[in-house]
Amino acid sequence: MPYVTVVRTSVLPPYTAHLRVYEPLAAYSEPERARWQAYAAERGPDADGPGQAVSAAALEEQRAALAELLARTPRALPERESGRAFVRVVDGVTYVCPWSTRLRSWQALEELTTALPVALLDTVLPPAARAAAEADRERWQADHPDARPWILTSRWEVPVRWCLPFGAEDRCYVPPGPEGSRQSAALFYLTPMSQARRRIARSYRVLRDRLPLGPLVREVEQIGRWLEEFHPRSLVELDYGGLVHLLGAERLAAEDSVAELEGAVGALRAGDGAEAARAYRVVTERWRQVLARRNAS
Repeated sequence: MPYVTVVRTSVLPPYTAHLRVYEPLAAYSEPERARWQAYAAERGPDADGPGQAVSAAALEEQRAALAELLARTPRALPERESGRAFVRVVDGVTYVCPWSTRLRSWQALEELTTALPVALLDTVLPPAARAAAEADRERWQADHPDARPWILTSRWEVPVRWCLPFGAEDRCYVPPGPEGSRQSAALFYLTPMSQARRRIARSYRVLRDRLPLGPLVREVEQIGRWLEEFHPRSLVELDYGGLVHLLGAERLAAEDSVAELEGAVGALRAGDGAEAARAYRVVTERWRQVLARRNAS
């Protein structure tokens, strides 16, 4: 692999995976384009080449979020947008994926309200803090009706629908360093937007025709609509993030849910429902076991 990022740290990131879209600078209108161009020139790329991970920058983002929480009285979301982004350079083209911290915080809050019992939720974030955050969101969305996040986050698993925009050839695995080196492993997939949309559309047609009542049809449609919001020459990345520490080196090296689901969709297209179901069960059972560790923690 020609490009490798080495992450040396004693701090483990959260057990989260990320689906990111990196848009070329040309996708941004002025003055935002000039701002991101200056940002990229000043800081340099987080990943220079398609085979390099953004692990170091992702850990920096998580540390910044933690510092925000610890520095003040707990609040539902940051006071202001971070103004930060992940920057990739591929074939001489600069791509930017804004952190969009406030928007993602609102979405995380919405997920939290459905995931936690009311008593626990009130302890973590009092009702007054949640109400203020919701009012803030409504005001912000009135001024930004077309806003969408460049990053989706999943805790403790890689959702099946996230695997479908990618192919086995997009896989980039960086093994861990020798014992004691603190060099973290990384696993990610990176593909052009055109390929991602094509694969999603193909998967959606197969699932709609063969499994029209299944929940996966609706979920794949949602991912397809999200991808349509971005510049057609963007890059799409699936980053296993902190899940690499949860899976462990041996399981991580063998992890290939993308290829297995690609095979499942192919079998379904060919009319081999039994093989499609078998491959799908293998992947979902693997992630079910990971989720079981969340409930035991």
